[in-house]
Amino acid sequence: MSAPRYRHTQFGTVVVGSLMATALVLAGLGLAQGDWGLTVVGPVLMGVATLLFHSLTVEIDATHLRFRFGIGLIRKSIRLAEIVEVKPVRNSWLHGWGIHRTPHGWLYNVSGWEAVEITLTSRKRLRLGTDEPQRLARALSVARGSIKRAA
Repeated sequence: MSAPRYRHTQFGTVVVGSLMATALVLAGLGLAQGDWGLTVVGPVLMGVATLLFHSLTVEIDATHLRFRFGIGLIRKSIRLAEIVEVKPVRNSWLHGWGIHRTPHGWLYNVSGWEAVEITLTSRKRLRLGTDEPQRLARALSVARGSIKRAA
């Protein structure tokens, strides 16, 4: 029997659009004020942020849940054995996008309101944004089941 596998990348439409719009505004302000630092540095910083956060890739292998933003400098890995519960959820628009604490634990999200809430053996929770919450929750449940049967 082969190990459960899952891989999905969600493009951060809102994040990329916001960063690109901000880059244009900064460049325009810099040009209007004759501030070449703002004209160049602002858009470059927004470009770097776009590389870091343009997408969220989630992978599940036989032992771990792994996810990474953009080009992969920002990443996290969780052993499947540490996961005690998974459930699809809908985030409030107040929770927004990016990486930050919410009343439901840490949120990792690049677009949309859908997520999977993951509870760990430590009772800590996190929410992983996705445009396919049912499929991700099912893949995590199957992978966790495989871990339990192997033990």
